Amino acid sequence: MPASRRVDKQCPIPGNSVEIRCKVAHETMPPPNDFRRTEPLHPRNRHQGRYDLKRLVQVHPALGRFVARNAYGDDSIDFADPVAVRTLNAALLGDWHGVVGWDLPEGFLCPPIPGRADYLHHAADLLAGDTQSAPPRGRPVRVLDVGTGASVIYPLIGHGEYGWSFVGSEVDPQAIASAQCILRANPRHAQAIELRRQTHPQHIFNGIVHPGEAFALIVCNPPFHVSAAAAREGSQRKWRNLGRADGGRQAPNLNFGGQAGELWCPGGEIGFIGRMIGESTALGSRCRWFTSLVARQEHVGQLQALARKAGATDVRVVPMGQGQKQSRFIAWTFVSVALR
Repeated sequence: MPASRRVDKQCPIPGNSVEIRCKVAHETMPPPNDFRRTEPLHPRNRHQGRYDLKRLVQVHPALGRFVARNAYGDDSIDFADPVAVRTLNAALLGDWHGVVGWDLPEGFLCPPIPGRADYLHHAADLLAGDTQSAPPRGRPVRVLDVGTGASVIYPLIGHGEYGWSFVGSEVDPQAIASAQCILRANPRHAQAIELRRQTHPQHIFNGIVHPGEAFALIVCNPPFHVSAAAAREGSQRKWRNLGRADGGRQAPNLNFGGQAGELWCPGGEIGFIGRMIGESTALGSRCRWFTSLVARQEHVGQLQALARKAGATDVRVVPMGQGQKQSRFIAWTFVSVALR
C-alpha cells in the first residue's frame, strides 16, 4: 500500500452532526522492543521479536516522530504515550494487512495488536482440530466478534490473516460509528465484515445472531472489571508497570462515560462470560467453538464449571504467552468430537 495515501481522520457519526476526532486512552503490554520479554507468542504471530521500526516508518511516516533511542540504545517508542501506541498500531495494520485510516475516538481503548493476533492464531488452532491440520481459511469460515469496539481489531486481523468473514457486535453507537469509518476506508476488508448494533446491553447473542445462523467461532474480549474504580486501578497498575509512577507524569485518565462497556460491568468478567455461557446453550451446535479471554487465572475454574453445567461437550483453557504477561482464553463447544 503506498505510504503517501492519505485518509481523512474525521468521520461523521451517522445521524449526528458532531464529528469524531480520534484520540485514545490505551491498553499497555511489554513492548517487543523491550528485552524483558520472556513468554513466546504463537509461532504464526507476525509480531515476534522486536518491531522493524524503520520499515514501519516507511509504511506509515507519521510514526517517525515517536521513534527515539531507548535505555538499551535501540530505536523504540514510548509505550506510555497513547498517541505513539495508536500510531504504531496504525503502522502495523498498514504494514501487514494494508489497512489505512485506522484511528479511534477519544477515550476508547487502543488494543495491543500482538496480543489480539495471538488470540486469533490460537483460536485458529482450535478450528484446525486435534489432527494438527492447517487452520481453515476463507470467507466460509464465519466468526462472531462479541464487542468489536471502535477499533474493529479482531475482524481486521482475522480477515487479513485467514480471510475469515466476521460479524462484529457492539452496544456503543460511537464505537459502531468509528468501526464503520475504518471499514469505509478499507473496502477490501469491509466486504467480509458486517457490524451489528446490540440494542439490549443485557444480552450478548440474543438480538445479534439471526435465526438459523451459524458460526465456526465466537471470540470476545470481555469487560474485565467489576466497577469503574477497579478499572481505574488497573490503569494505574499498568502505568506503574511501565515505570511511569515516579511522580513526574500523570497516568492517563480513562474516560469511563461512554466506554464503560469496554472496561467493566456488574459482575466483571465472571458475570459477562457467565452470561455468554448461559446464552450459548440456545445456539448449541450452530457454533463450533465459543471462546472468551479470561484476565484472571482464579476465575478459570468457576467458568469451566459453568460451561460443563450448561452441557458443553468439551471445555478447554488455552494459555497464551505475551511478553511478561501470561494470558489465556476459555473455549467450550456443544458439538461432538466426531462432528468437529
